[in-house]
Amino acid sequence: MAVPFYKAISGSFVVIGKQPDGDSVRFVADNPDLYTDLHRSFRIKPSKQDGSVQLRFESVDTPELHYGKFAQPMGDTARDATLEKLGFAEISYKGNAVDEANPETIPGAILTKGADANGRPISYVLKAEDLAGIKLGDWNLVDEDILEKTINKFLIESGFAYYTVYTSTPKLHRDYLREIAYNAREESLGLWSIDATSDFILDTQDDISEKGSLILPKLFRRCTDYLKAKDQGFSGELADWLQEKSSGSRPENDPVYLEQSQVTVEFSSLIKQQNRHISLDVDTLQITFLEK
Repeated sequence: MAVPFYKAISGSFVVIGKQPDGDSVRFVADNPDLYTDLHRSFRIKPSKQDGSVQLRFESVDTPELHYGKFAQPMGDTARDATLEKLGFAEISYKGNAVDEANPETIPGAILTKGADANGRPISYVLKAEDLAGIKLGDWNLVDEDILEKTINKFLIESGFAYYTVYTSTPKLHRDYLREIAYNAREESLGLWSIDATSDFILDTQDDISEKGSLILPKLFRRCTDYLKAKDQGFSGELADWLQEKSSGSRPENDPVYLEQSQVTVEFSSLIKQQNRHISLDVDTLQITFLEK
């Protein structure tokens, strides 16, 4: 069972020349040696230019802003909400990269216990003014009072992010954040006012891109890769393609734990398709993905 102890690492959030999105910004640790205490620390590779690493926000998944060349509805809205909440203002862009921001860096800290397969510390994010009671440089028991202060919780409660958790997320955190997500959905806040995961059309990429339907970002990524496979000759349905991608160097048919029924199934088994109509046949707030 995942335990709710996280290493608190102080530092600064940086955006100039970067491509932040709603659930991922770059972070420069005051003491990078603290990364060595984390699970999969060998995968964390700070930039040789500025020492920054790309974060993956714990427990959230915001609409994609640049999955390859594709984006989702509200991807830019979620990014802007995250940067504003952190304290960045007067931001200008060149393409997807930040050209100017005031201030250029923001002090704060991350709470993390490990990196993902891509070397991104999986983190709860805190602003400097919210660090009272946090033991910087040490392991902290992260309870509901600490979660309340995080950017992660803000994104879920405001409807800027989908609640998306893994088996590495402590159950205490899953239960607490799930209730917050339920409330946001009940009030149709943000993305919940347009979420189409339960029933959407998938014929071309435009159907799920910026001017199309908003769906769970993980499902969007799988649909995008599936459409690429169709362009290259694949003739089956989405679930068929996922089953074919259950193994290999980049498996995409995630094992999923269903909280209510307490069983583990393949992601493909939750997808229903009738011609161009696709739905995810489960309450997304009851899904826990198995960490790779």
